[in-house]
Amino acid sequence: QVQLVESGGGSVQAGSSLRLSCKVYGAIFSDMGWFRQTPGNQREPVATLRDSYGKDGVANYVDFVKGRFAISRDDAKNILYLQMNLLKPEDTGVYYCNGGVRLGEDGSTWGLGTQVTVSP
Repeated sequence: QVQLVESGGGSVQAGSSLRLSCKVYGAIFSDMGWFRQTPGNQREPVATLRDSYGKDGVANYVDFVKGRFAISRDDAKNILYLQMNLLKPEDTGVYYCNGGVRLGEDGSTWGLGTQVTVSP
C-alpha cells in the first residue's frame, strides 16, 4: 500500500523556519511536490522536484516562496523535504506532499497534510 506521511508542521512566528518531511511508503516517485491549501481555496503547488530519483532533478518554486523555501529528497530514506525559511503569515496553510507522474492531478498520491501556522 502506497502512503505518504507528512510531518514537521507547527505554529511559529514570522521570520522563523520549519522543515517539513514526507516519508514515502510502498513506492518510489521520480516526481514529487509540496502543495498548500488555505480555507476556501484549492490546493496550489508550492515546490516540485521532477526527475529526481537518483539524481539532482529539476526543482521549481512558486514565485512567493522563491529564495525562502528549498525542496530536496533523501533517496536512501525515501523522504521528501521542504525547508521553509523566513516564514510569513501568508505562508499559513495545510501543506500536502504529492507524488506521481502528473503531480497534483488524478492518479497521483497525496498525504494527509500538515498544518503550518505563521503568526505576525
